[in-house]
Amino acid sequence: MRLLLIALCLSLPVSAAERMQRLGYLQVHYSAFNASYLQPQIAQASGLVRSGKQGVLNISVLRAGKSSPATVSGEVKNVLGHGHTLTFIEQREGEFVSYLAQFPIPSREVLLFNLQVNGQRLDFNQELFPEP
Repeated sequence: MRLLLIALCLSLPVSAAERMQRLGYLQVHYSAFNASYLQPQIAQASGLVRSGKQGVLNISVLRAGKSSPATVSGEVKNVLGHGHTLTFIEQREGEFVSYLAQFPIPSREVLLFNLQVNGQRLDFNQELFPEP
């Protein structure tokens, strides 16, 4: 599975580059991208749907430089406030932990992500595009 997650990161376009934010003693790494970028075997192994009209949010948390389990929840909204609750799936490979959630991308728009990671707020926005 770790190889699948590494392959996932390497297969993403530059526009879906991973970003990081510090929340106290945690480093939270996150990336949002179109689910059509997923390789079929990665999507299947992760229980995700490959679709040009679906997005994927990938979250990983580091504590003292090591992967750490976390409680992750949140929602994604468009600029008009129409939203979708994110349901995260925990993925584990040995000591490595990540959290994946899928969400719809009905049209080209800036999406606002409002997350809680171990009770701490992480907000960011990103423009995503549906694909045919």
